[in-house]
Amino acid sequence: MTAAPTLVIDGCAIATVDAAGTEYRSGHVVVHGNRIGAVGTGPAPITDAPRIDGRGCLLTPGLVNTHHHLYQWITRGLAADSTLFEWLTTLYPVWAGIDEESVRIAATGALAALARTGCTTTTDHHYVFPSAGGDLLGAEIVAAADVGLRFHPCRGSMDLGASSGGLPPDDVVESLDAILAASADAISRWHDPSFDSMLRVALAPCSPFSVTPDLMRESAALARDSGVRLHTHLAETVDEQDFCASAFGCTPAAYMEQLGWLGPDVWFAHAVHLDDAAITAMASTGTGIAHCPTSNGRLGAGIARTAALLVAGVPVGLGVDGAASNESSSMIEEPRNALLYARAVGGPRAMNVRTALELATIGGARVLGREAEIGSIEPGKLADLALWRLDTPAHAGIEDPVTALILGSPPPLAALLVNGREVVRDGEVRTVDESVVGARVARAQAALVAAAG
Repeated sequence: MTAAPTLVIDGCAIATVDAAGTEYRSGHVVVHGNRIGAVGTGPAPITDAPRIDGRGCLLTPGLVNTHHHLYQWITRGLAADSTLFEWLTTLYPVWAGIDEESVRIAATGALAALARTGCTTTTDHHYVFPSAGGDLLGAEIVAAADVGLRFHPCRGSMDLGASSGGLPPDDVVESLDAILAASADAISRWHDPSFDSMLRVALAPCSPFSVTPDLMRESAALARDSGVRLHTHLAETVDEQDFCASAFGCTPAAYMEQLGWLGPDVWFAHAVHLDDAAITAMASTGTGIAHCPTSNGRLGAGIARTAALLVAGVPVGLGVDGAASNESSSMIEEPRNALLYARAVGGPRAMNVRTALELATIGGARVLGREAEIGSIEPGKLADLALWRLDTPAHAGIEDPVTALILGSPPPLAALLVNGREVVRDGEVRTVDESVVGARVARAQAALVAAAG
């Protein structure tokens, strides 16, 4: 059998984000194929392998994005000053026009942007399925393979239209039977549970105000029978809190508990408005949170109680959220914003720079159930690595490289490896032509908006 090719990254500072918080001022990582073979201080003991010169750089685990809506890349900049419910009602008629081709273009643009900002693993929550749209989940899976990111698409769904008391218009919701059939098909076609999987599927009814209790229960049963994870939006805004109080007589978190939607196989997006009882319940059940600070600020949704969640032991990762509520979708900006938001309400010791980096790496891996495979730089783990260039004028004089990464200007990537494959080099995505992708995105957005009137 042919030995796996070896690659050495040498001379860089390293933040391993392992359980001991091991760091090296100047160290090396040896990669064999798609696995990390060694990490340590000083020069690598291997001299005859291809090398990436890491001098002036910081090596971290690749960043893990735990919540996104890739299709929204072609609806950025709309409803820029709206609340969540206003934003949704403005954009639903536009999103009703998406199809297989537009979703593939949008996802390619969004995934390339994530790669350029250090992301190696991303989820996606796709819940809009117009009847004539085609294979939308398949389109974004093709895009993820083209860009080269590790991908966790979530087969989303909505079955509670406006005529039945929900928020979305009736022409973008599906029937319960159609959703369950499509969900089972997505798992059968695409879910790969292997250790080094590049593609895992989750089930993700959209939100309490767009799905029925039956859909929540049936999706949970199907997911657990199939061994896949569960995801949904929760407690994002006060409007959602008011909706749940009126419709179900309880808070959003209590509603989830009634439906059997707490557990180590579940993660919620946002979770901004949680009381102490909800945090305790999530901690005791191992339920995860995708904290989306930039999007929450963009929509004025509020500030999540991240410090309290962490103290309680709730698994917390970070997400950029949909590109229509976070136009930059820059994964490296999320740990900085998470830190700033936490300190804005809790003081300067509410979160430190290394905790922020943990949220973006091993925290996200834990939320996705992949902490044994990704999220830290350790022998035997997958070679998902981000090499950040910190020898720039913007970072000169910042002694601590982790502080420079988290609090300084977003640095360029010297290299990004996903599963041992080079996806970004010297700040440029090497797997797709971003200028071509950008032109296609602009045309797709113009056509979509024009069609919606």
